Amino acid sequence: MKPLPLAGVVAQVTDHNAKLDIARRFHAALAAGDWSAIPALLTDDAHWTLPGENTISGTANGADAVVDRARKVASYGLNFELLHILVSRDNVALSLHNTAQQGDRVFDEYLATVCRLKDSKIAAIETFLSDVDGMNAFFI
Repeated sequence: MKPLPLAGVVAQVTDHNAKLDIARRFHAALAAGDWSAIPALLTDDAHWTLPGENTISGTANGADAVVDRARKVASYGLNFELLHILVSRDNVALSLHNTAQQGDRVFDEYLATVCRLKDSKIAAIETFLSDVDGMNAFFI
């Protein structure tokens, strides 16, 4: 029996090395503050969703808004330590340990940033956190 096509299925990036490259380039641009490098990695309608109730929470819609979100996150002085790049059949995730300090506020968070790919670009980013309350207390 032939499988039925799924409506809305994201076009698959089949080469796992291509997925690793996208993830490495995204992390490198974020860590270096190279905001001009990020748009080339994104679809025009890309979006990034973060949990919590703070200044960086919610969904940034569109490539420009995703870059603005990245710039805002980095403006808090985060160190984006890459622990692992995880590859699925269709997508890629970054396992990170992010740290920062601003005065008495300390940020020490483990997270997974899942990037859904379409046509060899990032179409959607969803970040999973180990401590949403800690994020809310830091990003004020």
